[in-house]
Amino acid sequence: MQQFKFEKKVDDSQSGKRLDQVLAILIPEHSRSRLQRWIKSGQITVNNEIVKQRSLVHAGDHIKILADYEKVATDLPQELPLNIIYKDDAIILINKPAGLVVHPGAGNPNNTLVNALLHHDANLEQVARAGIVHRLDKDTTGIMLVARNPQVHTNLVEQLQCREIKRDYQAIVCGQITAGSTIETNIGRHPTKRTKMAVVENGKIAITRYRLIKRFDHYTHVKVSLETGRTHQIRVHMAHINHALIGDSVYGKNRSLQKGLNDQTKETILNFNRQALHAYSLRFTHPVTAQECQFDAPLPDDFQHLINHLAKHDCH
Repeated sequence: MQQFKFEKKVDDSQSGKRLDQVLAILIPEHSRSRLQRWIKSGQITVNNEIVKQRSLVHAGDHIKILADYEKVATDLPQELPLNIIYKDDAIILINKPAGLVVHPGAGNPNNTLVNALLHHDANLEQVARAGIVHRLDKDTTGIMLVARNPQVHTNLVEQLQCREIKRDYQAIVCGQITAGSTIETNIGRHPTKRTKMAVVENGKIAITRYRLIKRFDHYTHVKVSLETGRTHQIRVHMAHINHALIGDSVYGKNRSLQKGLNDQTKETILNFNRQALHAYSLRFTHPVTAQECQFDAPLPDDFQHLINHLAKHDCH
């Protein structure tokens, strides 16, 4: 069980304020709800006395915290293979394969990334979502960031919400794109198909930037960068501009097979049975060292094979 230890004397600028307000200033890496739980359970004292969260503190008061991180995970640890790109005491970087579901849910109660992480590091049961900071769809491959303790998780989630974590993807889309651009729309639940997302007026703002890597006869290899992180954002946005991802059975509307393909290319496209999307690069500020970090995940074999085939049969 991980513990959090902290001691601090209240200074003049904090005198006369509520304990929970002072704590939010002193240790912002912890959520207010967690701090309130610790106060209620007596794990936070002022001058060695148990107090209430609304109690006022004064200059010179001695705040002491000796608190246990509560178990928040209810999922079972399972020994599953993990492709770990990097690991230290604060973070883990995973290269997720296609077919691996991130969180347990309806239809996928186990054999997920969460189950694998809980087996890899038992302390992750004390971190929200087993430390996962952002998610990828089941059939999207690539790099994912995991926090190894609650403070780091809070820090990284705040970076994500402030758009300070930069996520770059590679995708192969249907049709020829002539130039890069920015897509900015609202995305929300599809009005009639509740398992899908869609561009809708009352959704949340979503911003996607893309630029060309290579244009083929009937398809385009693009780099895509997320400014926001809505569910299925890249897939929805590219379909919205009539350039759905190869293999996207949900948003592609069976448009992967373009007119004029030779038999070999048709077979290659049909055999690519997932959306052609890979999260290849992640940039963020390390929550402990404050250094700027960048980690990359190489293209998976099926994605590279698809690129090689399209390049080989390109007439340009």
